Amino acid sequence: MSKINDLMVRGTDLLGSDYAILCGAMSWVSERHLVSAISNAGGFGVIACGAMTPELLDTEIAATKALATRNFGVNLITMHPQLFDLIDVCAKHDVGHVVLAGGLPPKGSLEAIKASGAKVICFAPTLAMGKKLVRSGVDALVIEGMEAGGHIGPVSTSVLAQEILPTLANEVPVFVAGGIGRGEAIAAYLEMGASGVQLGTRFVCATESIAHPNFKKAFLRASAREAIASVQIDPRLPVIPVRALKNAGTEAFTAKQREVANKLDGGEIDMMEAQLEIEHYWAGALRRAVIDGDVENGSLMAGQSVGMVSEEENVAAIVASLVQQAEAALHARG
Repeated sequence: MSKINDLMVRGTDLLGSDYAILCGAMSWVSERHLVSAISNAGGFGVIACGAMTPELLDTEIAATKALATRNFGVNLITMHPQLFDLIDVCAKHDVGHVVLAGGLPPKGSLEAIKASGAKVICFAPTLAMGKKLVRSGVDALVIEGMEAGGHIGPVSTSVLAQEILPTLANEVPVFVAGGIGRGEAIAAYLEMGASGVQLGTRFVCATESIAHPNFKKAFLRASAREAIASVQIDPRLPVIPVRALKNAGTEAFTAKQREVANKLDGGEIDMMEAQLEIEHYWAGALRRAVIDGDVENGSLMAGQSVGMVSEEENVAAIVASLVQQAEAALHARG
């Protein structure tokens, strides 16, 4: 057995994949083509439900099942107004793994997912939250550092790994995410006790990714320092910073925040509606960039590992090179 398989065994047992390499759920990008390709290549693809309706998710899961020969999961956002309907859709399709993102799971949601026999994977932004989630019965955790693309927390991956892995890695499988672009980093986190990793940015320019050629071109040209976090302009607005490549869309988001803050001041909307309006803004801005190729005004969500994305290649080649690099690093260390 290879060293990487040895260290990933808890992750691969949980996921039912050859390698415990999850693909981060990226709205509009992590859809049937990329998800099935990653799972078929031995990794673990995850559908990004995002703001989808239950009907759209139903169609997406069915289409992914038609292409995938291996397990895949579905990522659901905890603040989705129809979360329980989405859980029902996953159960209807016998989805084996549900990833919950975006804060503490609402009351009854973990039980609803587990009732269908599915495994639940949750994001833990702090050690305290990780402990709470483990007590509540989650099957695995993802710890994601601020180097990641899209919605991010304030702490770096290396710090989160040092804080959380020594305490929780023995309790449940923990997947490390954020800024991982090469196998040497995967090897390091596995040696620290992680059961696997999650990567998003590295898969955006895969040949199987439906991202617009303009979107891929922007990734191939970008360096790590161009993937910057958005600024929160009103402390009352529950705006989670988003890491993306800087463009005119970055400025548009600042204006959007002002508009939502004014509505909040005028009593036109409440806090929950404000948060959803921001979420819908991102979904729309991301769609403009990923699907329509408007890389000036859309959102170019990217992690800092974007500088390591240098060519368009197929998913199998990406997975193989990550595994090869990790294996070589582990052997070099003896």
